[in-house]
Amino acid sequence: MRLNYLFYAIGLVVKYVGIMLLVPITVALYYMDLSSIMPFLIPGIISIILGSGIKRLSNNIENLNDIRKSEALFIVAFSWVLFGIIASVPFMFYGINPIDSLFESVSGITTTGATILTRYDYPKTMFFWRSFTQWLGGMGIIVLFVAVLPQFAVAGRQMFFAEAPGPVEEKLSPRIRNTASALWGIYFGLTVLAAILLSVAGMPKFDAICNAMSTLAAGGFSPNEYSTMGYHSNLITWIVTIFMFVAGISFILQLRAIKQKNPLTFFKSEEFRVYTYIAVILSCLVSLALYIKDGYGIFDAFTAGIYQVISIMTSTGSANVDFASWSFSAKLILFIAFFTGSCAGSAGGGIKITRWILVFKSMKTEIFRILHPNVVTNIKVDNTIVQPDVIRQIVVFVFFYFFIFVISSLLVSLIEQNLVIGITGSITTLGDSGPGFGAIGPMGNFSGLHILTKIIFIVNMLVGRLELIPFLVLFQRDFWNIKQN
Repeated sequence: MRLNYLFYAIGLVVKYVGIMLLVPITVALYYMDLSSIMPFLIPGIISIILGSGIKRLSNNIENLNDIRKSEALFIVAFSWVLFGIIASVPFMFYGINPIDSLFESVSGITTTGATILTRYDYPKTMFFWRSFTQWLGGMGIIVLFVAVLPQFAVAGRQMFFAEAPGPVEEKLSPRIRNTASALWGIYFGLTVLAAILLSVAGMPKFDAICNAMSTLAAGGFSPNEYSTMGYHSNLITWIVTIFMFVAGISFILQLRAIKQKNPLTFFKSEEFRVYTYIAVILSCLVSLALYIKDGYGIFDAFTAGIYQVISIMTSTGSANVDFASWSFSAKLILFIAFFTGSCAGSAGGGIKITRWILVFKSMKTEIFRILHPNVVTNIKVDNTIVQPDVIRQIVVFVFFYFFIFVISSLLVSLIEQNLVIGITGSITTLGDSGPGFGAIGPMGNFSGLHILTKIIFIVNMLVGRLELIPFLVLFQRDFWNIKQN
């Protein structure tokens, strides 16, 4: 890796994250919340100055046109860590300790939605920042920079896939900047539409904006202490449900459907069909359990069931009921949703539906080869042959995903002396899904956990958002071959 390229890219990231820190000041001025100006002005200015200084260490290179894959992976991984650290500073101004501030900021940028807040009487500016970090993290901070910064125009393809690695690379426009801009355009448009509909449905305008940003980011942060449940409206619940489902669909697929002006384009995608089938089946099963075991009415059971299943599948993590109080049957079915994930290329987290499709097709193929060892078979997704090396990567990914989950669960269970917190906390942070069961359920929080548990969960959230790949390559000796130029 070449240090001048790393300094150049990291400097740009730090500088423009600093600029984004200045955005909440407009909210502070609008609400005359003058005490909330300094928490964003000070770290914003410092980040801009620091970023400019780091950039000068690059020997004045002008672009990243010939950036290498190893450099792109490092830049993406380190940018997310720095983003989390910088985004945590404003929380400290509101009296939150450094570890809790880092936990809240990382939960925000990774769109996890797990919170350490025990009270909700903070200024509106802080709640805007929570939702804004999720909105930035939902599509991806690097994708944003690719869209708006000419310095990333050519190098964007390497960094685009380094930030959001998937099992199958989509056929994107050769001009990756145009694609990134189009994706952000869809993302922004859906956010505005969600905010308008929530406001029309009776949600306060400020809450509508914050919840719209968090929902399209599949994040779940809300200025309301009781999440969606706190608004006491089935209409709001269904609006949020629809947009959570949309947030879990590949934005590249959405872009393709818009370009073709054909909604049926969605159903040509095998991943979308499986995503929809799983959401419907799990929703019906949870609703049935709520109706039979928990005494819900038919409509309330289906509303609660579909909302929570989609919320967990897409890793949004918001709640319209306290699902931690459900019967064992309902919680067991809901627990399955933690492992499904959403579509690749969406704002959602988790393992991703495409990977599960390839895992099961690979298993089916191997069983078939046992019976017919001489037959040549190919695994296809949407009539496209998936190369064997991609299948191997999927297997490695799933193995390490569960390996990290198991290790994390064991460590946290030992630290907290609580198996429920260990298991559900680990899968929700690794899958960026938000609340778990028990004390860290939807009406609980993560503030009372041991500091070591919080650090483990912070690492889980970052690893889950980067989908393991940039994280795993950091442990390769060859990766750290540093050069000046």
